[in-house]
Amino acid sequence: MTEIIIHKKSEELARAGAGMILTWAKEAVAEKGFFLSAISGGSTPRPLHRLFKEEPYLSEMPWSAFHLFWVDERCVRAEDPDSNYGTAKKDFLDRIPIPKHQIHPMRGDVRPDKGTEQYQKELETFFHSRGKIDPVFDLILLGIGTDGHTASLFPGHGALNNTKKWVVAVKGGRPNVFRITLTLPILNAAQHVIILASGKEKAQIVEKIFHDKGAILPAQRIQPVHGDLIWLMDEEAASALMNDTPLQIDE
Repeated sequence: MTEIIIHKKSEELARAGAGMILTWAKEAVAEKGFFLSAISGGSTPRPLHRLFKEEPYLSEMPWSAFHLFWVDERCVRAEDPDSNYGTAKKDFLDRIPIPKHQIHPMRGDVRPDKGTEQYQKELETFFHSRGKIDPVFDLILLGIGTDGHTASLFPGHGALNNTKKWVVAVKGGRPNVFRITLTLPILNAAQHVIILASGKEKAQIVEKIFHDKGAILPAQRIQPVHGDLIWLMDEEAASALMNDTPLQIDE
């Protein structure tokens, strides 16, 4: 199921996303004792991430049962401003009571092939120990680029057609560096996928994603097999869709 939810401002979008994550985390922990999330970098998710160190999320999120993974990472050191993990540490990780061994960052400070191999093994160890043949996350949190990329899966890149590996190395984006990213089969296996889009600069690509079915953009290929997909946007990003139906516009 795909749902489009639009908020007037990006701040409201962030709070809506954080509220969904809190609800799903509580439900997952009540049902099976843990919650598994993979997050993305980039500027759009940062306001949502920063809310985690504030109430009610700081106290009510079941951090003791929360495992945090990454969708993608740039191959830079954690101290680099372009590091997704380093940015998350500044935004919220150092301020929440999540056990350190439940934080699972990708290694950006090693060669891309080594980083992908290490993360593949980490995922195998983690999920196989829980009786899963392949990774199934409770939540995947994504953004989109103005070119329609999501995670670090770029238009026309061979990684889009990789159905065997869980983690691959690519090069592209801004900055144009090597990156490590989860592949489409892993992203589409999640129970819940949120794609965040904010700002006028995203309006054109959002329109293309929903109206140009022949575009075959990476973001168009996010289609959860058994889970749900929520497009969570502010009015600027969704401006070209405002006359479409069905849309849920939250005032």
